[in-house]
Amino acid sequence: MKSKLSIGLFGLLSAVSVSAQGLYYVGSEAKDSLPLKWVVGTNVTYDDNVSPGTGTEEDSVGFNPYVGVSFVSITPQTTWDVYARLGLIYYLDAPTGGNSEDLSSQSRAGVNLTHRFNERLRFSSRNFISYELEPDYSYGYATSRQVGEYFYWQSDNSIGYRWTERFATYSGLRLTGADYDVDNNDRFTWELYNQLRYQLGPQTVLTGDYRYAQTNGDGVASDSTDQYVLVGVEQRFSPNTIGIFRVGAQFRSVDNGGDNTSPYAELALNSQVTQQFNVRAFTRYGMEFYDTVRPVTGGLAEFSDRSTLRIGVSSEYAVSPMFSVFGGVDYIPSSFQDGELVTSGASVGDADESIVNAHIGVSMKFNDFLTGTASYNFTNSTSDFANNDYDRNRFSVGLSAEF
Repeated sequence: MKSKLSIGLFGLLSAVSVSAQGLYYVGSEAKDSLPLKWVVGTNVTYDDNVSPGTGTEEDSVGFNPYVGVSFVSITPQTTWDVYARLGLIYYLDAPTGGNSEDLSSQSRAGVNLTHRFNERLRFSSRNFISYELEPDYSYGYATSRQVGEYFYWQSDNSIGYRWTERFATYSGLRLTGADYDVDNNDRFTWELYNQLRYQLGPQTVLTGDYRYAQTNGDGVASDSTDQYVLVGVEQRFSPNTIGIFRVGAQFRSVDNGGDNTSPYAELALNSQVTQQFNVRAFTRYGMEFYDTVRPVTGGLAEFSDRSTLRIGVSSEYAVSPMFSVFGGVDYIPSSFQDGELVTSGASVGDADESIVNAHIGVSMKFNDFLTGTASYNFTNSTSDFANNDYDRNRFSVGLSAEF
């Protein structure tokens, strides 16, 4: 029995925060050191709606040059995983809708550190920063394309301790900030969390979470407090398939907006189905505190209950060592309730909004250095809010070099 349990000890002190690496994250760390790698490339895109959500539909050709760097360093005690990608989006025809610009940033970077003091104690720090125009829906904060660039960052730091061969805890502090060009959308959140972990078997870890978060809103957006009580399981179904499941309750209190209670759930699944085919998926449901101030008839309204479901699936299939097919889809329906006009406090009606974002593409390695891509992206937004009904089609071709 002891030898079987030892197989699962990595799982006992592994996954904690799904959001620290996006909603696809399943707690896995880099397994091998990788030398410094550079990538330089550009994409050319035809976009038939470069200013979605502004009420003005315009098309344009855009260029997206970028440079990236990454490396992984692993020693018996410490793992470093560092990456950065600096890029721009330039539209030949400057958009006129809203406050859109013809030149915008599309950049992000991350630094992840795990330090193992001994077999029982480890420190984990996961940090992410982005300044970009097009959102990555898998990070769980964006629900639509913003009019301008936005700055987003997150730092998640925790201490894990294995008290016995079966029982461990993780305690940490997560800081998150978002800064938008649009008024009333900025948020800063600090969150304390504690997770209990019990090794039920070689492939199964049971979890219990308590999270306490406070969010400061910008402008007329109210401050809020959120508490989560969750139970879950982390299951390694096979050497190449792992899933994280958590369910429970979320208790949300909005200053001057009342209290709400909601079911909360999150799921992440990662599977290397075959050597050529991999699939990733996530689901999250709960009350979110981003983008809760919206224009309605009569002025601005703040909704204290914004229930959001996020579903994402992505996959890649290597047809040959040189040719791959990839694709994915995100579905994000939101329900806005308990809304009040910020000027008078008068109640406003409930509203719904949903985003479907899907993409498909191919990748061809011409040699050990050059890779070409071609992709198509479709976005549909359906909304009860003004100007937020739109379709968007983007066709891209790109070329990159690694060295």
